[in-house]
Amino acid sequence: MNNLIFQPVIVMCLLSFFMMIWMYATRLPAAKKLEQDGIDVQKFSHPSSIGGIFPSKVERVADNYNHLFEQPTIFYAISFVIWGLEHTDIIHLYCAWFYVIIRIIHSIFQATLNLVWIRFSLFILSWVALATMIFREAINLV
Repeated sequence: MNNLIFQPVIVMCLLSFFMMIWMYATRLPAAKKLEQDGIDVQKFSHPSSIGGIFPSKVERVADNYNHLFEQPTIFYAISFVIWGLEHTDIIHLYCAWFYVIIRIIHSIFQATLNLVWIRFSLFILSWVALATMIFREAINLV
């Protein structure tokens, strides 16, 4: 049972990979369009200078991709702690899968509709699952 914690971890990794593909599938054509319009995209080689040059539908996907390297890193860390201490149980598995499913939904919303209050609610729900995993492990270590 202990290795089952890696299934949601792998799905999160696949989500990051999918969002990277989606990001480049939208960003590259947008960059080519800018070049056709006479804009030198080399001027935007630093990430902080990119904001606002691409259409919102392109930037939303890139924003989500970047977000997958923020909070989810804690998910990866706690999942490995749970696995390493052999603490995988049904509650951790439900929390991990709930976290991943909510992050998938969050990614879809951010990259498409970008409804802020729905995104925020999904973000908080994902934190509830993640915090449950963290606090359960913190209690186990005391």
